[in-house]
Amino acid sequence: MRTVTFIDLFAGLGGTRIGFELACKEKNIIPKCVFTSEIKSSAIKAYKKNFHNDEVSWDITKIDVNGIPDFDYLLWWFPCQPFSSAGNRKWFLDRRGGLFFSIFHILQIKKPKGFLLENVEWLLNHDQWKTLKTMLTSLESLWYNVAYKLLDASNFWVPQRRKRVYIIWSYEKKPELTDFIYREKKVKEVIDMDYKFEENNFSKLLLRSFKYQDLWGKNIKDK
Repeated sequence: MRTVTFIDLFAGLGGTRIGFELACKEKNIIPKCVFTSEIKSSAIKAYKKNFHNDEVSWDITKIDVNGIPDFDYLLWWFPCQPFSSAGNRKWFLDRRGGLFFSIFHILQIKKPKGFLLENVEWLLNHDQWKTLKTMLTSLESLWYNVAYKLLDASNFWVPQRRKRVYIIWSYEKKPELTDFIYREKKVKEVIDMDYKFEENNFSKLLLRSFKYQDLWGKNIKDK
């Protein structure tokens, strides 16, 4: 079995890494994460718990690119707020949107075989596609073949409508985003009807204001 190395940037809790590792294993490939970056302390705490205390680096804009180990693929999920309908949509004028150019610099120096980018659907149509075109043109200047597609989580066994743009680049050949198995799942298929309500400080606070049966199926937000 061959080994594929990758780095996980803006890693969050590590969900993208899990998906990438599962996909590799389905192809009898051994995945090996050689570098991780995340700045949110609570996310770092969860990430280390999920991945056996893997080392997590801090601000990607302050890291010496030459100090990053060589890798085959880059997983890249930079903050969506500058591109989100819930944000101010300042795009590259927002520091978080400008993180694109930090990643571009890493690609210039390290030249991996390919990478995977995800962001919110608004990335597709802002300013009559000019934002996306700037990104594509910049990356294609590095001789990457590109493919992108808007996908909805509700089509992939998740009972939630969550549209995201997935962009893939590869040096070897133009990737395809067409060979998917679509299947919807209903909420009733995933609810744990017999799950015992866990007692902790948060649940005790909730039950001061709500009856247990009033919490079923509700969207509980931390106010």
